[in-house]
Amino acid sequence: MSTIAQKKVGGIVAENFRTAKVFTNYGIDFCCKGGITLEAACAKNGISLESITKELETEFNNPEEVHYSEFSLTQLIDYIISNHHHYVENSIPSLKAYLQKIAHVHGERHPELHTIKDLFFAAAEALSAHLKKEELILFPYIKAMDEANSSHFHLSKPHFGHIENPIHMMEEDHDMEGERFRQISKLCKNYMTPSDGCQTYRVAFAMLKEFEEDLHTHIHLENNILFPKAIALYNQMNA
Repeated sequence: MSTIAQKKVGGIVAENFRTAKVFTNYGIDFCCKGGITLEAACAKNGISLESITKELETEFNNPEEVHYSEFSLTQLIDYIISNHHHYVENSIPSLKAYLQKIAHVHGERHPELHTIKDLFFAAAEALSAHLKKEELILFPYIKAMDEANSSHFHLSKPHFGHIENPIHMMEEDHDMEGERFRQISKLCKNYMTPSDGCQTYRVAFAMLKEFEEDLHTHIHLENNILFPKAIALYNQMNA
């Protein structure tokens, strides 16, 4: 237990993605705030280290379905774009329409819906810009590094300087959206539909919950696997 207690939360999930559900159940942020040790996360959240360790060990004893840490940089980027970027892009229009509708219909009795709508609209705009920055600037260079390393040819340094520069910008965006969705989740009372909520209300909250869960996975894959591997390769190639 002492060994896993000193591991960083994000690192544990990077080793075995099945552990993500354990951290989610305990309310521990493994994506944006995954840089602290399990012991520190338990102390911060008032959680029994012994109890969560037993559950984590159970997941480690089960075979992992997808070994994301074994993907090449190019494979991981392609996976993130096809599974997470496209999900965000496809989900935003419907969610905006549903949230606008329930805020209009139920907003008088549930004024928090207006704030939830505004928060999501802001998140949608920020995430759309964020995805484009990754797809047009950062990801192509990481893929070029991967190809150069495999083919053993020299790659010119990027216009943005060290690769840590755009990565830090992306991580700041992740922190901002992680915090925004914590506010949304709190206002939604963890996505519990009130007794007077209609079918659209239930659908909107179910979609919001799914959106946040996908965002956690998305951010985890970038912050805890893709970005550290990209920085390590950049440093290796420019040593």
